[in-house]
Amino acid sequence: MIEFLLKHYSFSTYTLEFLAAITGLLCYKKYRNSVAKYFIWFLLLVAISDTLCFYTFFVNPNRALYFLIGTKVEKNHWWSTLYWDVGAIVFLCFFYYKILKTVLFQNIVKVAGYSFLFFSALYIGLNWEQFFFQFFEVFDLLGAAIVFMCSMFYFMEILTSDKILVFYKSIYFYITVTIFIWWLIITPLTFYDVYNTYEVGKPPNDLNFRKLRRLVYLSANIFMYLTYTFSFLWCRPEND
Repeated sequence: MIEFLLKHYSFSTYTLEFLAAITGLLCYKKYRNSVAKYFIWFLLLVAISDTLCFYTFFVNPNRALYFLIGTKVEKNHWWSTLYWDVGAIVFLCFFYYKILKTVLFQNIVKVAGYSFLFFSALYIGLNWEQFFFQFFEVFDLLGAAIVFMCSMFYFMEILTSDKILVFYKSIYFYITVTIFIWWLIITPLTFYDVYNTYEVGKPPNDLNFRKLRRLVYLSANIFMYLTYTFSFLWCRPEND
């Protein structure tokens, strides 16, 4: 079973992503007056962006995009960094700024979002060459810190309001719990990304780590996207 999942890793991941996004679109009418509508569009953009990363499959000798070998975009590190390491964190800051009610929490999240965006642009500019050939560990760690901070703010508000009585019907609750657990699982892998580097036309440096990394990511993604799919169908809209 494990070997089957690893063999079809990309297909399984894309299927899960589009399943959650399409379910959100089918339920869009229910959430059109809530902040959840932004999250639906976010999931769709993530699914499309993640699929675009697959272009590297064709960046190989005797394949369609062979001419990209030796160029800055022969690997998809730059694209993954832009839409996920930076883009996803900026979106989550916007998302929690919208759903949080405490002005202090909103201001902290807003400052964190702008600061992270400014720092990311500056860091990429100062490390322009590496931007195309490696992931930046600092983005993952700062992103995780921001996600945990936003999650804590949301949980604090829930615990001090009447929403605690119906939290199991709130889509924001499921989104927050899922994001928190996903980042908690994935963040430690950041410290071992050096073993996931590769050269075009050659196998990865460490096949065993690559298998383990894929298995962890796939397990976390199954949990995350199936939870999103369930929450779109189960939860009641919150008109903000």
